[in-house]
Amino acid sequence: MSRLEGKIALVTGASSGIGRAIALELARSGAAAVVVADLSDGPREGGRSTTALIAESSDAEALFVHCDVSDSAQVTAAVGAAESLGGLDVLVNNAGIVGPGSRLTEIDDDAIDAVLRVNICGTLYGCRAAARVMTPRGSGSIVNVSSVVALGGSSRTSVYAASKGAVAAASYALSAELGPRGIRVNAVHPGMIQTAMTTQDQQLAAGTVGETLSVRVPLRRTGTPDDVAKAVAFLAGDDSGYVTGTSAVVDGGWSRAL
Repeated sequence: MSRLEGKIALVTGASSGIGRAIALELARSGAAAVVVADLSDGPREGGRSTTALIAESSDAEALFVHCDVSDSAQVTAAVGAAESLGGLDVLVNNAGIVGPGSRLTEIDDDAIDAVLRVNICGTLYGCRAAARVMTPRGSGSIVNVSSVVALGGSSRTSVYAASKGAVAAASYALSAELGPRGIRVNAVHPGMIQTAMTTQDQQLAAGTVGETLSVRVPLRRTGTPDDVAKAVAFLAGDDSGYVTGTSAVVDGGWSRAL
């Protein structure tokens, strides 16, 4: 189990999917409080809110904060909410959007700007706000959720791949910049993870996903949000205290089979 006892964590995009699983895993791993930051408290897949599930499954305090990560003021406010609970020990920049699955020549400026603002600017805003409050404490862990497409893009993912590549690059650079302050920065590269976003935004029918995995993923199964959450919990906690400037690829071997 990741050592997170007594720590206060903030997870963006935590109402649904991977972010929801991360928030729950951090709480179950001993975090004292988890701030759920998202556009809506209601999960895309329906059911109970992440904060309600945290309260039911752990002793952690749970707080929802409305946050559009493309707005730096809202990101700063979310970090402030964590501070009000006693400080910020862990930030997970998970919020992101896929954008249109089209050829670059068919994507307009607004669509490109939206993906870059959420995925790149949102991550940088989070890192900046967290670094400002973690620096006086002399410690902290930031985990940025990138994607396996940052390691090797696929057709019709150029904008998304560019944004997630930037997330990874920023993580490595910030690990050098913030390390002397006691702040660790790492990245996670999820592969094909079955979430509401992949099934709705990318319109991947279960049969199509299964067929793709059977051919291209060595472990022959779809990844789950919990698979990613466990990797994030390790990087967030004290068990990875000497790990910074690196990344965990959670893709069932997909990227090695490309």
